[in-house]
Amino acid sequence: MRLFDRFDLTGRVAAVTTSPGGLGGGLALALALAGAHVVLVGPDAEEGEHEAAKVRAEGGQVLFVRADITDPQQVEDVLAAALERFGRLDVLVNAADASAPGAAAQLPRQEWRRVMSLNLDALWSCCQSFGRHFLAQGGGVIVNVGALCGVIAGRPHFDAAAAASKAAVHHLTRALAAEWAAQGVRVNALAPGYTVTDDCPALDPRTHRHVLEDTPMERISTVEEIAPAVVFLASDASSFITGTVLLADGGYSAG
Repeated sequence: MRLFDRFDLTGRVAAVTTSPGGLGGGLALALALAGAHVVLVGPDAEEGEHEAAKVRAEGGQVLFVRADITDPQQVEDVLAAALERFGRLDVLVNAADASAPGAAAQLPRQEWRRVMSLNLDALWSCCQSFGRHFLAQGGGVIVNVGALCGVIAGRPHFDAAAAASKAAVHHLTRALAAEWAAQGVRVNALAPGYTVTDDCPALDPRTHRHVLEDTPMERISTVEEIAPAVVFLASDASSFITGTVLLADGGYSAG
């Protein structure tokens, strides 16, 4: 096998959860470009079909499933739909997330629960449901999208709920990796730094200063820069990597 053949996902099927304006669509496209058939999962039918059309435009095969993954039964329905359409499932990318930026002292309880419900509880439901399938078939890959805020507390873009949920995602990743490694299931996380997406809030001058000056590369990333890391973690190129949280932050955490 040639070196770059290990990045090839031809014949694999990858499910990607997404949120409106988030990373999921870009990650799905990258997986399709690497050869995978894609199941894109999200709550917004219009945006989901729009992102699916981008995959089809590149010659990829994609199924969009409208679902609320905070409902465990709908997660099971997504798994069933993926197997019905493609007959197999090899990769799960948990990219759906929510945030609640602002002062922690004024954060309403319902906002805390909203973030935890999607970022942690729903991700857990997906890991458990799809993980059972991977364990039964003797192998599979899970990539959880965490965040730099789950590693360090950045400033001044404060978001206590997102930070706490992403830190939990990182450690859940390690726990599942340790438990499932001997059964052929790899679980890793990607922790992006500040990334330009459709739902990325405009940087006010103070935030802009801290983000750029505290990042050695002096810029923020794009989805196109983050997506190849997911392809790497999903592919055989990372076959001896599990339980890792891969930082993609332009050097922010190194300073």
